[in-house]
Amino acid sequence: MRLLVAEDEADLRNLLARRLEEEKYSVDACGNGEEAMDYLACAEYDGIILDIMMPKMDGLAVLRKLRDRRDPTPVLLLTARDRIEDRVEGLDLGADDYMVKPFAFEELLARIRVMLRKKAGNASNEYRLADLVVDTATRRVWRGGREISLSAKEFSVLEYMIMNAGIVLSREKLEQHIWNYDYAGGSNVIDVYIRYLRKKIDEGSPCKLIHTVRGAGYVLREG
Repeated sequence: MRLLVAEDEADLRNLLARRLEEEKYSVDACGNGEEAMDYLACAEYDGIILDIMMPKMDGLAVLRKLRDRRDPTPVLLLTARDRIEDRVEGLDLGADDYMVKPFAFEELLARIRVMLRKKAGNASNEYRLADLVVDTATRRVWRGGREISLSAKEFSVLEYMIMNAGIVLSREKLEQHIWNYDYAGGSNVIDVYIRYLRKKIDEGSPCKLIHTVRGAGYVLREG
């Protein structure tokens, strides 16, 4: 899953990006609101971590612009101010959550998982399709009760597909949500990972779950 971190404190921004990447998120990071809008104009994100007090354009202004254009991307606001008025304003503008600095990174991770679950319409960290189970918190996968070992990128592709089960996803959309701007891979990278996943997820099962939609992309569904 791909996240945007917009935070003007360089040390905190770099720390968040590094720790989130260690948790296998794809992360882009910037230091002011104008840069955040530039990133958001060029890519789709699964979630945004947005500092309120940023130069050039503050976080609330960025959030307002997002919601004015009907962009539903989940937003978690960060702030050093603990005033009730600030929280209310951010939530009224359409923020999904709010954290006051300093905070525990483990709590941030939990709140990100909640945001992504809400976006996918799931009540827990487990996603199920037929006999396939994907746990996005522990990053474990089972098919027919058998645990399957996946690489970090294999899991990321499967995670995005099961969170969008039944929806046809183009190669470009899959690639955009799995890798950040630093990635420079080949044009067939998604095809390669789909082949890996088919071998691990579908091979030997009478019910295939990963399907190719000619000219459109791939979809995870029964039948």
